[in-house]
Amino acid sequence: MATQHHSSALHAPAVSPAYPMAKPGYGKRSAPDQRPRTRDDFALLPTRERYVAGFVDHLPDGAAMSVKTLAKQLPLYGQQAISTSLTALSVAGHLRRVRCPVTGTGDETRWVFRTFWSRTARDNEWWNTYLATEQATATAAPAPAASALDTAPPPLAPAEQPSPLPVPERPRTEQAPEPAAVPQQRTPARAPDTEPAPPATAPATAPAPATPHTAGTSPAYLALARLGRNDHRLTLSADDCTTLEPLAAQWLARGVSTDYLTSALTAGLPAKVDSPVGLLRRRLTDKIPPRLPAPGNPPPSTPTPAHHLLVECTDCGRPGPPQALPDGLCRPCREAHSGSVDREHSPHPADIADVKAHMSNLRGLLKPV
Repeated sequence: MATQHHSSALHAPAVSPAYPMAKPGYGKRSAPDQRPRTRDDFALLPTRERYVAGFVDHLPDGAAMSVKTLAKQLPLYGQQAISTSLTALSVAGHLRRVRCPVTGTGDETRWVFRTFWSRTARDNEWWNTYLATEQATATAAPAPAASALDTAPPPLAPAEQPSPLPVPERPRTEQAPEPAAVPQQRTPARAPDTEPAPPATAPATAPAPATPHTAGTSPAYLALARLGRNDHRLTLSADDCTTLEPLAAQWLARGVSTDYLTSALTAGLPAKVDSPVGLLRRRLTDKIPPRLPAPGNPPPSTPTPAHHLLVECTDCGRPGPPQALPDGLCRPCREAHSGSVDREHSPHPADIADVKAHMSNLRGLLKPV
């Protein structure tokens, strides 16, 4: 008695334990609320699409979903066949390719690419509703942050292992009675040596405040001293530079360079300057630049940009909002896939012949008599 086969589709190969995983922020993501896996999954799909869908369905989240990677694991089909199968699965409602912006340190934005997979076929309305929710955005975006947090604990573990320290302490304790007598005899001799030790540590902290107090070494002082060499009308004495140094230091504290300070003080000078100190004091006071926020600290009034998912065309990769890409395909790819190229507006052969005859008549009229 012949055995009846429910489907002639090829069985999907088993997933290799060494199947490559995508980088953090990329790869496969499973959609929620899917039916349990059964033997009749993807029964309505053609043989090739069912073969590819069965393999993709068994891949774990985060697996690489590029056409090249899938073609290496599926020996029966090449990259072109895999790409066509993924397009058909997108039209059937099983997958959507999306990209999501993720803001990192320093307001640096990078794109995260995901392939959402659903064993249960979904229509365009379901996909549009799900991709517009915060759950889909959170599912696609937090992978890089999670991976960074996962890599943080390992360095802490070795840092928290000072256990080898007691090992060298044991030999020291064994020899403790012998060196114990030596330090007791040397400590009184080194007691006077310990008195100059604090001054030795004091100079270590002294240079930091000493540098600003050293006359003629600050960038603001040097910028003022060079003004007279660049333009003789702004020649200043040492006392004048010391007097104007605090005002010039305020400019540098606001993030401007010495070149910017020099150009602001020397621009538009009159033909004769009677008091260089008075002119520079007035310019340093009136033209002081505004304070700018730090690059890593945006102003609190700036609203946090809302990150929305963009769907990519499964065939050509063109991004767009979910509503603009039904079936996961852009308009040109959708028309090419369906085979209907707007036949209602295509020209009739008779109209084409009339246009050619009209153009031939116009060329005849343009010929010289």
